[in-house]
Amino acid sequence: MHRLVPILLLACLGAACAERAAEPAAEADRPASPELARLVDEYFDAAFEYAPTRATEAGIHDYDGRIEDLSAAAFEARAERLHHFLESLEALDPATFSFDDRIDAQMIENDIRSQLLDIEVIETWKNPMLYAGMPGYAIGSLIKRDFAPASERLASVASRLEGVPAVYEAARLNLANPPKEFTDLAIRMSGGSAGYFEGTVAEWAREAAGSDRALLERFTAANEKAVSATRSFHRWLQDDLLPRSNGRFAIGAEAFARKLAWDEMIEAPLDLVLARGEARLARDYDALVEVARKIDPDSSPREVLARLESEHPSAEELVPAVRRTVDLARRFVEERGIATIPSPVPPRVEETPPYARAGGFASMDTPGPFETNATEAYYYVTPVEEEWSPEHKEEHLSLFNPWVVAMINVHEAYPGHYLQFLYAPRFPTKTRKLLYCGTNVEGWAHYSEQMMVDEGFGGDDPRYRLAQLQEALLRDVRYVAGIRLHTQGWTVEQAAKLFEEKAFQQPANAYEEARRGAYNPTYLYYTLGKLDILDLRDEYMKRKGASLREFHDAFVAQGGLPIPLIRQILFREES
Repeated sequence: MHRLVPILLLACLGAACAERAAEPAAEADRPASPELARLVDEYFDAAFEYAPTRATEAGIHDYDGRIEDLSAAAFEARAERLHHFLESLEALDPATFSFDDRIDAQMIENDIRSQLLDIEVIETWKNPMLYAGMPGYAIGSLIKRDFAPASERLASVASRLEGVPAVYEAARLNLANPPKEFTDLAIRMSGGSAGYFEGTVAEWAREAAGSDRALLERFTAANEKAVSATRSFHRWLQDDLLPRSNGRFAIGAEAFARKLAWDEMIEAPLDLVLARGEARLARDYDALVEVARKIDPDSSPREVLARLESEHPSAEELVPAVRRTVDLARRFVEERGIATIPSPVPPRVEETPPYARAGGFASMDTPGPFETNATEAYYYVTPVEEEWSPEHKEEHLSLFNPWVVAMINVHEAYPGHYLQFLYAPRFPTKTRKLLYCGTNVEGWAHYSEQMMVDEGFGGDDPRYRLAQLQEALLRDVRYVAGIRLHTQGWTVEQAAKLFEEKAFQQPANAYEEARRGAYNPTYLYYTLGKLDILDLRDEYMKRKGASLREFHDAFVAQGGLPIPLIRQILFREES
Protein backbone atom coordinates (compact mmCIF):
# COMPACT_ATOMS: atom_id res chain seq x y z
CA MET A 1 0.00 0.00 0.00
CA HIS A 2 1.19 3.43 -0.88
CA ARG A 3 1.66 6.10 1.76
CA LEU A 4 0.18 9.44 0.80
CA VAL A 5 3.42 11.32 1.07
CA PRO A 6 3.95 14.89 2.20
CA ILE A 7 3.06 18.40 1.34
CA LEU A 8 0.62 21.03 1.87
CA LEU A 9 -1.81 23.12 0.15
CA LEU A 10 -1.19 26.78 -0.09
CA ALA A 11 -3.97 29.32 -0.22
CA CYS A 12 -4.83 28.87 -3.88
CA LEU A 13 -5.73 25.19 -3.50
CA GLY A 14 -7.49 25.81 -0.22
CA ALA A 15 -10.22 27.53 -2.18
CA ALA A 16 -10.35 24.87 -4.87
CA CYS A 17 -10.46 22.05 -2.35
CA ALA A 18 -13.14 23.76 -0.31
CA GLU A 19 -15.21 24.18 -3.45
CA ARG A 20 -15.01 20.47 -4.16
CA ALA A 21 -15.43 19.06 -0.66
CA ALA A 22 -17.58 21.57 1.18
CA GLU A 23 -21.32 20.97 1.33
CA PRO A 24 -24.40 22.64 2.71
CA ALA A 25 -25.08 21.91 6.34
CA ALA A 26 -28.22 19.98 5.37
CA GLU A 27 -26.06 17.40 3.60
CA ALA A 28 -23.70 16.83 6.52
CA ASP A 29 -25.80 13.98 7.92
CA ARG A 30 -26.26 12.17 4.61
CA PRO A 31 -25.64 8.39 4.95
CA ALA A 32 -22.36 6.99 3.68
CA SER A 33 -22.35 5.90 0.05
CA PRO A 34 -22.44 2.09 -0.22
CA GLU A 35 -20.90 2.31 -3.69
CA LEU A 36 -17.89 4.25 -2.38
CA ALA A 37 -17.61 1.88 0.60
CA ARG A 38 -17.37 -1.10 -1.76
CA LEU A 39 -14.76 0.64 -3.88
CA VAL A 40 -12.71 1.51 -0.78
CA ASP A 41 -12.75 -2.13 0.35
CA GLU A 42 -11.74 -3.37 -3.10
CA TYR A 43 -9.05 -0.71 -3.34
CA PHE A 44 -7.33 -1.66 -0.09
CA ASP A 45 -7.74 -5.38 -0.73
CA ALA A 46 -5.87 -4.88 -3.99
CA ALA A 47 -3.31 -2.65 -2.26
CA PHE A 48 -2.54 -5.30 0.35
CA GLU A 49 -2.35 -8.03 -2.25
CA TYR A 50 0.18 -5.90 -4.13
CA ALA A 51 2.14 -5.00 -0.97
CA PRO A 52 1.71 -7.72 1.69
CA THR A 53 4.34 -6.22 4.00
CA ARG A 54 2.22 -3.06 4.20
CA ALA A 55 -0.72 -5.22 5.17
CA THR A 56 1.28 -6.75 8.03
CA GLU A 57 2.33 -3.29 9.21
CA ALA A 58 -1.29 -2.12 9.13
CA GLY A 59 -2.37 -5.02 11.32
CA ILE A 60 -3.99 -6.98 8.46
CA HIS A 61 -2.56 -10.51 8.62
CA ASP A 62 -4.18 -12.25 5.65
CA TYR A 63 -1.00 -11.81 3.60
CA ASP A 64 1.70 -12.60 6.17
CA GLY A 65 3.04 -15.57 4.21
CA ARG A 66 3.72 -13.56 1.08
CA ILE A 67 6.48 -11.16 0.07
CA GLU A 68 6.25 -8.42 -2.53
CA ASP A 69 6.52 -9.29 -6.22
CA LEU A 70 8.92 -6.63 -7.50
CA SER A 71 9.06 -7.78 -11.11
CA ALA A 72 8.46 -5.29 -13.90
CA ALA A 73 5.32 -7.21 -14.83
CA ALA A 74 3.93 -6.73 -11.31
CA PHE A 75 4.42 -2.96 -11.49
CA GLU A 76 2.79 -2.87 -14.93
CA ALA A 77 -0.17 -4.84 -13.59
CA ARG A 78 -0.43 -2.53 -10.59
CA ALA A 79 -0.57 0.54 -12.83
CA GLU A 80 -3.30 -1.05 -14.93
CA ARG A 81 -5.29 -1.84 -11.79
CA LEU A 82 -4.87 1.74 -10.56
CA HIS A 83 -6.23 3.13 -13.81
CA HIS A 84 -9.25 0.86 -13.38
CA PHE A 85 -9.84 2.15 -9.83
CA LEU A 86 -9.55 5.74 -11.01
CA GLU A 87 -12.18 5.14 -13.69
CA SER A 88 -14.46 3.48 -11.14
CA LEU A 89 -14.05 6.37 -8.70
CA GLU A 90 -14.75 8.97 -11.38
CA ALA A 91 -17.91 7.07 -12.37
CA LEU A 92 -19.45 7.55 -8.92
CA ASP A 93 -21.83 10.46 -8.36
CA PRO A 94 -20.33 12.89 -5.80
CA ALA A 95 -23.85 14.18 -5.10
CA THR A 96 -24.51 10.90 -3.26
CA PHE A 97 -21.51 11.31 -0.96
CA SER A 98 -21.68 12.25 2.68
CA PHE A 99 -19.25 14.80 4.10
CA ASP A 100 -16.82 12.06 5.19
CA ASP A 101 -17.24 10.31 1.82
CA ARG A 102 -16.01 13.41 0.06
CA ILE A 103 -12.93 13.54 2.24
CA ASP A 104 -12.22 9.84 1.63
CA ALA A 105 -12.80 10.08 -2.11
CA GLN A 106 -10.29 12.92 -2.35
CA MET A 107 -7.71 10.89 -0.44
CA ILE A 108 -8.24 7.81 -2.62
CA GLU A 109 -7.96 9.83 -5.82
CA ASN A 110 -4.78 11.50 -4.60
CA ASP A 111 -3.29 8.14 -3.67
CA ILE A 112 -4.09 6.59 -7.04
CA ARG A 113 -2.61 9.47 -9.00
CA SER A 114 0.46 9.58 -6.77
CA GLN A 115 1.17 5.90 -7.29
CA LEU A 116 0.70 6.20 -11.05
CA LEU A 117 3.17 9.09 -11.05
CA ASP A 118 5.69 6.99 -9.13
CA ILE A 119 5.30 3.91 -11.32
CA GLU A 120 4.86 5.40 -14.79
CA VAL A 121 6.78 8.69 -14.68
CA ILE A 122 9.32 8.81 -11.84
CA GLU A 123 9.81 5.03 -11.93
CA THR A 124 10.67 4.67 -8.26
CA TRP A 125 10.74 0.90 -8.79
CA LYS A 126 14.10 1.40 -10.51
CA ASN A 127 15.72 2.49 -7.23
CA PRO A 128 17.98 -0.29 -5.82
CA MET A 129 17.14 0.81 -2.26
CA LEU A 130 13.68 -0.72 -2.71
CA TYR A 131 15.14 -4.18 -3.31
CA ALA A 132 17.88 -3.87 -0.69
CA GLY A 133 15.42 -2.96 2.06
CA MET A 134 12.38 -5.07 1.20
CA PRO A 135 13.53 -8.48 2.54
CA GLY A 136 14.48 -7.07 5.93
CA TYR A 137 11.27 -5.06 6.22
CA ALA A 138 9.19 -8.08 5.22
CA ILE A 139 10.78 -10.32 7.86
CA GLY A 140 11.11 -7.65 10.54
CA SER A 141 7.39 -6.85 10.36
CA LEU A 142 6.64 -10.44 11.40
CA ILE A 143 9.05 -10.89 14.30
CA LYS A 144 9.11 -7.53 16.06
CA ARG A 145 5.51 -7.65 17.35
CA ASP A 146 3.68 -10.50 19.09
CA PHE A 147 0.45 -10.29 17.10
CA ALA A 148 0.16 -14.09 16.83
CA PRO A 149 1.80 -17.21 18.34
CA ALA A 150 5.51 -17.27 17.56
CA SER A 151 5.27 -20.60 15.74
CA GLU A 152 2.57 -19.22 13.45
CA ARG A 153 4.65 -16.18 12.67
CA LEU A 154 7.71 -18.35 12.10
CA ALA A 155 5.84 -20.24 9.38
CA SER A 156 5.13 -16.89 7.69
CA VAL A 157 8.78 -15.87 8.12
CA ALA A 158 9.90 -19.06 6.39
CA SER A 159 7.45 -18.44 3.56
CA ARG A 160 8.68 -14.89 3.03
CA LEU A 161 12.31 -15.97 3.23
CA GLU A 162 11.64 -18.45 0.44
CA GLY A 163 10.66 -15.47 -1.72
CA VAL A 164 13.76 -13.38 -0.97
CA PRO A 165 15.90 -14.66 -3.89
CA ALA A 166 13.15 -13.59 -6.31
CA VAL A 167 13.31 -10.04 -4.93
CA TYR A 168 17.00 -9.82 -5.77
CA GLU A 169 16.48 -11.44 -9.15
CA ALA A 170 13.89 -8.77 -9.97
CA ALA A 171 16.45 -6.14 -9.05
CA ARG A 172 19.00 -7.57 -11.45
CA LEU A 173 16.42 -7.45 -14.24
CA ASN A 174 14.96 -4.03 -13.42
CA LEU A 175 18.07 -2.01 -12.57
CA ALA A 176 20.25 -0.71 -15.37
CA ASN A 177 21.58 2.77 -14.62
CA PRO A 178 20.38 4.17 -11.29
CA PRO A 179 21.92 7.24 -9.65
CA LYS A 180 25.12 6.50 -7.75
CA GLU A 181 23.57 7.97 -4.60
CA PHE A 182 20.86 5.31 -4.63
CA THR A 183 23.27 2.44 -5.15
CA ASP A 184 25.58 3.65 -2.39
CA LEU A 185 22.71 3.55 0.10
CA ALA A 186 21.49 0.19 -1.19
CA ILE A 187 24.95 -1.23 -0.54
CA ARG A 188 24.81 0.02 3.05
CA MET A 189 21.33 -1.44 3.56
CA SER A 190 22.09 -4.84 2.05
CA GLY A 191 25.43 -5.05 3.83
CA GLY A 192 23.73 -5.34 7.21
CA SER A 193 20.84 -7.52 6.10
CA ALA A 194 22.76 -10.80 5.86
CA GLY A 195 23.96 -10.40 9.43
CA TYR A 196 20.41 -9.54 10.49
CA PHE A 197 19.09 -12.79 9.01
CA GLU A 198 21.97 -14.85 10.47
CA GLY A 199 21.81 -13.24 13.89
CA THR A 200 18.60 -11.57 15.04
CA VAL A 201 16.21 -13.59 12.85
CA ALA A 202 17.88 -16.97 13.43
CA GLU A 203 18.02 -16.48 17.20
CA TRP A 204 14.35 -15.53 17.29
CA ALA A 205 13.43 -18.51 15.09
CA ARG A 206 15.12 -21.06 17.34
CA GLU A 207 13.05 -19.91 20.28
CA ALA A 208 9.87 -19.52 18.23
CA ALA A 209 10.06 -23.05 16.83
CA GLY A 210 10.03 -24.65 20.26
CA SER A 211 9.88 -28.40 19.81
CA ASP A 212 8.69 -28.24 16.20
CA ARG A 213 11.79 -29.55 14.43
CA ALA A 214 10.14 -29.69 11.01
CA LEU A 215 9.26 -25.98 11.19
CA LEU A 216 12.77 -25.08 12.32
CA GLU A 217 14.27 -27.13 9.49
CA ARG A 218 12.06 -25.37 6.96
CA PHE A 219 13.10 -21.99 8.36
CA THR A 220 16.78 -22.91 8.42
CA ALA A 221 16.77 -24.00 4.78
CA ALA A 222 14.94 -20.86 3.68
CA ASN A 223 17.13 -18.59 5.81
CA GLU A 224 20.36 -20.07 4.47
CA LYS A 225 19.20 -19.44 0.91
CA ALA A 226 18.13 -15.90 1.81
CA VAL A 227 21.49 -15.15 3.44
CA SER A 228 23.35 -16.52 0.44
CA ALA A 229 21.15 -14.52 -1.94
CA THR A 230 21.64 -11.37 0.15
CA ARG A 231 25.43 -11.70 0.14
CA SER A 232 25.38 -12.32 -3.60
CA PHE A 233 23.16 -9.29 -4.14
CA HIS A 234 25.46 -7.16 -2.00
CA ARG A 235 28.45 -8.17 -4.14
CA TRP A 236 26.46 -7.54 -7.31
CA LEU A 237 25.59 -4.03 -6.12
CA GLN A 238 29.25 -3.29 -5.40
CA ASP A 239 30.93 -4.98 -8.35
CA ASP A 240 28.35 -4.75 -11.11
CA LEU A 241 25.71 -2.08 -10.53
CA LEU A 242 27.81 0.61 -8.82
CA PRO A 243 30.29 1.04 -11.71
CA ARG A 244 27.38 1.66 -14.08
CA SER A 245 25.30 3.78 -11.70
CA ASN A 246 25.48 7.03 -13.63
CA GLY A 247 21.78 7.92 -13.78
CA ARG A 248 20.19 11.23 -12.79
CA PHE A 249 18.16 11.45 -9.63
CA ALA A 250 16.37 14.74 -10.51
CA ILE A 251 12.71 14.15 -11.37
CA GLY A 252 12.28 17.54 -13.06
CA ALA A 253 9.98 20.48 -12.44
CA GLU A 254 6.89 18.98 -14.05
CA ALA A 255 7.01 15.73 -12.08
CA PHE A 256 7.92 17.64 -8.91
CA ALA A 257 4.86 19.88 -9.28
CA ARG A 258 2.61 16.89 -9.93
CA LYS A 259 4.06 15.11 -6.91
CA LEU A 260 3.26 18.11 -4.74
CA ALA A 261 -0.26 18.18 -6.15
CA TRP A 262 -1.07 14.52 -5.53
CA ASP A 263 1.00 13.83 -2.42
CA GLU A 264 0.45 17.15 -0.67
CA MET A 265 -2.33 18.93 -2.59
CA ILE A 266 -0.06 21.87 -3.41
CA GLU A 267 -0.77 23.60 -6.70
CA ALA A 268 1.08 26.86 -6.14
CA PRO A 269 3.84 27.63 -8.68
CA LEU A 270 7.19 26.19 -7.64
CA ASP A 271 8.84 29.60 -7.53
CA LEU A 272 6.34 30.72 -4.89
CA VAL A 273 6.76 27.49 -2.95
CA LEU A 274 10.54 27.95 -3.01
CA ALA A 275 10.26 31.60 -1.98
CA ARG A 276 8.24 30.60 1.07
CA GLY A 277 10.92 28.14 2.14
CA GLU A 278 13.75 30.59 1.57
CA ALA A 279 11.97 33.22 3.66
CA ARG A 280 11.54 30.79 6.54
CA LEU A 281 15.16 29.70 6.28
CA ALA A 282 16.35 33.30 6.54
CA ARG A 283 14.08 33.97 9.52
CA ASP A 284 15.15 30.89 11.47
CA TYR A 285 18.82 31.49 10.67
CA ASP A 286 18.67 35.02 12.09
CA ALA A 287 16.85 33.70 15.19
CA LEU A 288 19.54 31.06 15.81
CA VAL A 289 22.30 33.64 15.47
CA GLU A 290 20.54 35.82 18.05
CA VAL A 291 20.09 32.97 20.56
CA ALA A 292 23.72 31.89 20.14
CA ARG A 293 24.78 35.47 20.84
CA LYS A 294 22.81 35.43 24.10
CA ILE A 295 24.54 32.21 25.16
CA ASP A 296 28.02 33.53 24.34
CA PRO A 297 28.42 36.95 22.72
CA ASP A 298 32.15 36.36 22.22
CA SER A 299 31.80 33.21 20.09
CA SER A 300 30.37 32.52 16.66
CA PRO A 301 27.13 30.50 16.35
CA ARG A 302 29.13 27.58 14.99
CA GLU A 303 31.46 27.67 18.00
CA VAL A 304 28.50 27.74 20.38
CA LEU A 305 26.92 24.78 18.62
CA ALA A 306 30.22 22.93 18.62
CA ARG A 307 30.38 23.12 22.40
CA LEU A 308 26.89 21.65 22.61
CA GLU A 309 27.74 18.91 20.13
CA SER A 310 30.84 17.92 22.07
CA GLU A 311 28.60 16.69 24.89
CA HIS A 312 27.33 13.46 23.39
CA PRO A 313 27.19 9.79 24.40
CA SER A 314 29.63 7.17 23.21
CA ALA A 315 28.64 4.74 20.49
CA GLU A 316 27.91 2.10 23.13
CA GLU A 317 25.81 4.49 25.22
CA LEU A 318 23.88 6.07 22.35
CA VAL A 319 20.66 4.06 22.60
CA PRO A 320 20.64 3.84 26.42
CA ALA A 321 21.19 7.61 26.62
CA VAL A 322 18.17 8.30 24.42
CA ARG A 323 16.11 5.71 26.30
CA ARG A 324 16.72 7.47 29.62
CA THR A 325 15.38 10.83 28.43
CA VAL A 326 12.15 10.07 26.54
CA ASP A 327 9.97 10.26 29.64
CA LEU A 328 10.92 13.91 30.23
CA ALA A 329 8.92 14.93 27.16
CA ARG A 330 5.93 12.78 28.15
CA ARG A 331 5.81 14.26 31.66
CA PHE A 332 5.92 17.80 30.30
CA VAL A 333 3.02 17.09 27.90
CA GLU A 334 0.91 15.70 30.74
CA GLU A 335 1.82 18.26 33.39
CA ARG A 336 1.27 21.27 31.12
CA GLY A 337 -1.90 19.90 29.51
CA ILE A 338 -0.39 20.01 26.04
CA ALA A 339 -2.41 17.06 24.69
CA THR A 340 -4.26 13.94 25.78
CA ILE A 341 -2.07 10.80 25.63
CA PRO A 342 -4.38 7.81 24.96
CA SER A 343 -2.04 5.13 26.32
CA PRO A 344 0.42 4.96 29.23
CA VAL A 345 2.57 2.41 27.37
CA PRO A 346 5.80 4.06 26.12
CA PRO A 347 7.63 3.21 22.90
CA ARG A 348 10.67 0.93 23.05
CA VAL A 349 13.93 2.65 22.14
CA GLU A 350 16.06 0.35 19.98
CA GLU A 351 18.74 0.46 17.29
CA THR A 352 17.53 1.07 13.76
CA PRO A 353 17.55 -2.32 11.99
CA PRO A 354 20.29 -2.64 9.35
CA TYR A 355 17.85 -2.88 6.44
CA ALA A 356 16.32 0.48 7.43
CA ARG A 357 19.50 2.55 7.66
CA ALA A 358 18.88 4.75 4.65
CA GLY A 359 20.52 7.93 5.91
CA GLY A 360 18.16 8.89 8.74
CA PHE A 361 19.07 9.35 12.40
CA ALA A 362 15.87 8.40 14.23
CA SER A 363 12.39 7.13 13.40
CA MET A 364 9.18 5.87 14.96
CA ASP A 365 7.64 2.49 14.12
CA THR A 366 4.22 2.02 15.72
CA PRO A 367 1.55 -0.69 15.52
CA GLY A 368 -0.81 -0.46 12.57
CA PRO A 369 -4.35 0.92 13.04
CA PHE A 370 -5.91 -2.53 12.63
CA GLU A 371 -3.50 -4.31 14.97
CA THR A 372 -5.53 -5.80 17.83
CA ASN A 373 -2.98 -7.95 19.66
CA ALA A 374 0.47 -6.37 19.44
CA THR A 375 1.20 -3.08 21.17
CA GLU A 376 4.95 -2.79 20.68
CA ALA A 377 6.05 0.54 19.25
CA TYR A 378 9.69 1.14 18.37
CA TYR A 379 11.59 4.40 18.57
CA TYR A 380 14.61 3.64 16.40
CA VAL A 381 17.97 5.35 16.85
CA THR A 382 20.58 4.83 14.14
CA PRO A 383 23.97 3.73 15.52
CA VAL A 384 27.39 4.36 14.04
CA GLU A 385 28.55 1.91 11.39
CA GLU A 386 31.73 -0.06 12.03
CA GLU A 387 33.20 0.82 8.66
CA TRP A 388 32.87 4.59 9.19
CA SER A 389 35.96 6.67 9.76
CA PRO A 390 36.55 8.05 13.27
CA GLU A 391 35.59 11.51 11.99
CA HIS A 392 32.29 10.25 10.57
CA LYS A 393 31.46 8.42 13.79
CA GLU A 394 32.17 11.53 15.87
CA GLU A 395 30.04 13.73 13.59
CA HIS A 396 27.16 11.26 13.74
CA LEU A 397 27.27 11.07 17.54
CA SER A 398 27.50 14.85 17.85
CA LEU A 399 23.90 15.08 16.66
CA PHE A 400 22.81 13.24 19.79
CA ASN A 401 23.80 15.90 22.30
CA PRO A 402 21.29 16.29 25.17
CA TRP A 403 19.50 19.33 23.75
CA VAL A 404 18.99 17.97 20.24
CA VAL A 405 18.00 14.58 21.69
CA ALA A 406 15.30 16.42 23.66
CA MET A 407 13.95 17.78 20.36
CA ILE A 408 14.18 14.36 18.71
CA ASN A 409 12.22 12.88 21.62
CA VAL A 410 9.53 15.50 21.10
CA HIS A 411 9.45 14.85 17.35
CA GLU A 412 9.43 11.05 17.45
CA ALA A 413 7.53 10.40 20.67
CA TYR A 414 5.75 13.05 22.78
CA PRO A 415 3.75 14.80 21.44
CA GLY A 416 5.01 13.91 17.95
CA HIS A 417 4.71 10.71 15.98
CA TYR A 418 4.04 8.32 18.84
CA LEU A 419 1.14 10.36 20.17
CA GLN A 420 -0.18 10.93 16.67
CA PHE A 421 -0.23 7.26 15.79
CA LEU A 422 -1.73 6.27 19.14
CA TYR A 423 -4.86 7.95 17.82
CA ALA A 424 -4.84 5.95 14.56
CA PRO A 425 -7.23 3.18 15.68
CA ARG A 426 -9.75 5.94 16.50
CA PHE A 427 -9.71 7.60 13.09
CA PRO A 428 -13.28 7.65 11.80
CA THR A 429 -12.93 5.84 8.45
CA LYS A 430 -10.89 3.04 6.92
CA THR A 431 -9.34 5.41 4.39
CA ARG A 432 -8.22 7.82 7.07
CA LYS A 433 -6.69 4.97 9.04
CA LEU A 434 -4.61 3.79 6.08
CA LEU A 435 -3.61 6.91 4.12
CA TYR A 436 -1.80 10.00 5.29
CA CYS A 437 0.25 12.91 3.99
CA GLY A 438 3.59 14.22 5.18
CA THR A 439 2.58 17.82 5.77
CA ASN A 440 0.27 16.47 8.42
CA VAL A 441 2.33 13.65 9.93
CA GLU A 442 5.81 15.20 9.66
CA GLY A 443 4.47 18.73 9.87
CA TRP A 444 2.85 17.88 13.22
CA ALA A 445 6.02 16.34 14.65
CA HIS A 446 8.09 19.33 13.52
CA TYR A 447 5.47 21.79 14.77
CA SER A 448 5.65 20.03 18.15
CA GLU A 449 9.32 20.96 18.57
CA GLN A 450 8.68 24.69 18.34
CA MET A 451 5.41 24.51 20.28
CA MET A 452 6.99 22.64 23.20
CA VAL A 453 9.82 25.15 23.61
CA ASP A 454 7.32 28.00 23.23
CA GLU A 455 5.36 26.41 26.10
CA GLY A 456 8.43 26.25 28.34
CA PHE A 457 10.01 22.86 27.65
CA GLY A 458 13.62 23.14 28.79
CA GLY A 459 12.86 25.93 31.24
CA ASP A 460 15.05 28.99 30.98
CA ASP A 461 17.95 27.13 29.37
CA PRO A 462 18.50 28.82 25.97
CA ARG A 463 20.27 25.73 24.68
CA TYR A 464 16.86 24.10 24.14
CA ARG A 465 15.77 27.00 21.94
CA LEU A 466 19.09 26.80 20.12
CA ALA A 467 18.56 23.08 19.49
CA GLN A 468 14.97 23.68 18.34
CA LEU A 469 16.15 26.31 15.87
CA GLN A 470 18.94 24.07 14.61
CA GLU A 471 16.34 21.35 13.97
CA ALA A 472 14.15 23.96 12.26
CA LEU A 473 17.03 25.05 10.04
CA LEU A 474 17.67 21.43 9.12
CA ARG A 475 14.07 21.13 7.86
CA ASP A 476 14.21 24.55 6.18
CA VAL A 477 17.28 23.53 4.20
CA ARG A 478 15.61 20.25 3.25
CA TYR A 479 12.79 22.37 1.87
CA VAL A 480 15.06 24.50 -0.27
CA ALA A 481 17.50 21.73 -1.20
CA GLY A 482 14.79 19.34 -2.39
CA ILE A 483 13.43 21.84 -4.90
CA ARG A 484 16.86 22.84 -6.13
CA LEU A 485 18.12 19.26 -6.40
CA HIS A 486 15.20 18.17 -8.52
CA THR A 487 14.28 21.27 -10.52
CA GLN A 488 17.37 23.47 -10.72
CA GLY A 489 20.19 21.05 -11.45
CA TRP A 490 21.85 21.09 -8.04
CA THR A 491 24.25 18.31 -7.09
CA VAL A 492 24.22 16.49 -3.77
CA GLU A 493 27.52 18.23 -2.97
CA GLN A 494 25.94 21.66 -3.51
CA ALA A 495 23.04 20.74 -1.25
CA ALA A 496 25.43 19.38 1.39
CA LYS A 497 27.23 22.72 1.42
CA LEU A 498 23.92 24.48 2.08
CA PHE A 499 23.26 22.14 5.02
CA GLU A 500 26.70 22.99 6.42
CA GLU A 501 26.42 26.75 5.95
CA LYS A 502 22.78 27.40 6.84
CA ALA A 503 21.84 24.47 9.09
CA PHE A 504 25.24 24.23 10.83
CA GLN A 505 25.45 20.50 10.06
CA GLN A 506 28.70 18.57 10.38
CA PRO A 507 30.05 17.58 6.93
CA ALA A 508 29.17 13.87 7.22
CA ASN A 509 25.66 14.61 8.48
CA ALA A 510 25.21 17.32 5.84
CA TYR A 511 26.02 14.83 3.09
CA GLU A 512 23.60 12.26 4.53
CA GLU A 513 20.86 14.90 4.58
CA ALA A 514 21.60 16.07 1.05
CA ARG A 515 21.70 12.54 -0.31
CA ARG A 516 18.31 11.84 1.23
CA GLY A 517 16.95 14.64 -0.92
CA ALA A 518 18.01 12.70 -4.00
CA TYR A 519 15.47 9.93 -3.30
CA ASN A 520 12.97 11.92 -1.19
CA PRO A 521 12.46 15.01 -3.35
CA THR A 522 9.56 16.58 -1.48
CA TYR A 523 11.01 16.48 1.99
CA LEU A 524 9.93 20.08 2.38
CA TYR A 525 6.76 18.73 4.05
CA TYR A 526 8.24 19.24 7.53
CA THR A 527 8.42 23.03 7.33
CA LEU A 528 5.39 23.47 5.08
CA GLY A 529 3.26 21.41 7.44
CA LYS A 530 4.51 23.23 10.51
CA LEU A 531 3.70 26.64 9.06
CA ASP A 532 0.19 25.66 8.05
CA ILE A 533 -0.52 23.97 11.39
CA LEU A 534 0.56 27.15 13.17
CA ASP A 535 -1.88 29.15 11.03
CA LEU A 536 -4.69 26.65 11.58
CA ARG A 537 -4.07 26.59 15.32
CA ASP A 538 -4.33 30.36 15.62
CA GLU A 539 -7.55 30.42 13.61
CA TYR A 540 -9.11 27.51 15.53
CA MET A 541 -8.32 28.89 18.96
CA LYS A 542 -9.60 32.34 18.01
CA ARG A 543 -12.83 31.22 16.35
CA LYS A 544 -13.65 28.47 18.83
CA GLY A 545 -12.29 30.07 21.97
CA ALA A 546 -10.40 26.79 22.39
CA SER A 547 -7.41 25.95 24.53
CA LEU A 548 -4.13 24.70 23.12
CA ARG A 549 -4.93 21.19 24.35
CA GLU A 550 -8.37 21.26 22.70
CA PHE A 551 -6.82 22.17 19.36
CA HIS A 552 -4.16 19.48 19.62
CA ASP A 553 -6.67 16.79 20.58
CA ALA A 554 -8.98 17.81 17.75
CA PHE A 555 -6.18 17.91 15.21
CA VAL A 556 -4.63 14.51 15.91
CA ALA A 557 -8.05 12.82 16.07
CA GLN A 558 -8.79 13.42 12.39
CA GLY A 559 -6.08 11.30 10.74
CA GLY A 560 -3.17 12.30 8.55
CA LEU A 561 -5.17 14.35 6.07
CA PRO A 562 -3.78 17.33 4.17
CA ILE A 563 -4.21 20.45 6.28
CA PRO A 564 -6.96 22.00 4.09
CA LEU A 565 -9.07 18.88 4.60
CA ILE A 566 -8.39 18.97 8.34
CA ARG A 567 -9.54 22.58 8.31
CA GLN A 568 -12.81 21.65 6.60
CA ILE A 569 -13.47 19.02 9.25
CA LEU A 570 -12.63 21.24 12.21
CA PHE A 571 -14.92 24.02 10.98
CA ARG A 572 -17.57 21.75 9.43
CA GLU A 573 -20.47 23.27 11.32
CA GLU A 574 -19.43 26.70 10.06
CA SER A 575 -18.55 25.80 6.46
